[in-house]
Amino acid sequence: MSELTGAAVSLAEAPAPADTPSKPLSAQRVQPLRRPGRWIVTAAVLVLVAQILHGLVTNPFYQWDRFRYWFLRPTVLDGLLVTLEVAALSAVLGLLGGILLALARLSGSPVLRAVSWTYTWLFRSVPLIVVLIFLYNFSALYKTLSLGVPFGPAFVTFDESRLATDMTIAVIGLSLNEAAYAAEVVRGGILSVDQGQHEAAAALGLPRGHQFRRIVFPQALRSITPNYVNQLIGLIKSTSLVFYVSLLDLFGTVQSMGSTYPGDVVPLLTVATVWYLILTSAVSVVQFYVERYYARGATRALPPTPLQKARAGLADLRARLSREAAV
Repeated sequence: MSELTGAAVSLAEAPAPADTPSKPLSAQRVQPLRRPGRWIVTAAVLVLVAQILHGLVTNPFYQWDRFRYWFLRPTVLDGLLVTLEVAALSAVLGLLGGILLALARLSGSPVLRAVSWTYTWLFRSVPLIVVLIFLYNFSALYKTLSLGVPFGPAFVTFDESRLATDMTIAVIGLSLNEAAYAAEVVRGGILSVDQGQHEAAAALGLPRGHQFRRIVFPQALRSITPNYVNQLIGLIKSTSLVFYVSLLDLFGTVQSMGSTYPGDVVPLLTVATVWYLILTSAVSVVQFYVERYYARGATRALPPTPLQKARAGLADLRARLSREAAV
């Protein structure tokens, strides 16, 4: 036993093998993996984009001088204002109608479910242009509208020809169509909320309306927002159809000016295209911040804003330059 103990002591006192390098380690730069295919595809895409831009700038067919002339003309801006007004009213009314239809579809009443399903099926099946033209000629079918007892006396009577202005027809037609699609978006968002949230809210004894407003709907908005923004972008472009009910929106104004100035058709269409791009881009920016707001508590870290990305990129570039200067 004493011999083993002495051997253990001698091994413990023995110097460690000299397996450490004689000179201190220096930082070595890690070489990234070479991806030649990615560089080739990137170069091809850049060449293609450069050719497209070159064609847009140098092709005289676009008449960029006439584009600059028409872009901020009061006539075009008036049409743009009509587009914004129709889109805003239709978006709000369509979303409210979609929420009501979605709640009816999820209710326990078979009558409400059947009516909601029938409405959604009908307006998703009929083209929007047909709905607008039908409403535009609605006065030919019904001279007056009334509220009262079915098959009985009427209490209130409306003159449809006076109420149905071009703006009213456009907003009603777009709202009816939008509500059918918004109903499915809202219903899908509500169904995406975990069932445990409904059970927890019911266990707390909260009223059904309070459960929906404070617990269910805020969580459903995470799913509703990106889908409904797609619908909203489609709605902005669909406003171009109100030209067929005699309402001069952005597209209608461009069409009218193109008939008056046939040589400026292409610049006018380009003006409308750029304005639609601006409108949809603005909606996309709003979508990003709304999604970011409702992502609180659902993700570990909120997605960075463009300004935060720019700051992080600038800080990374400074750090890289300082490391290269030190080497």
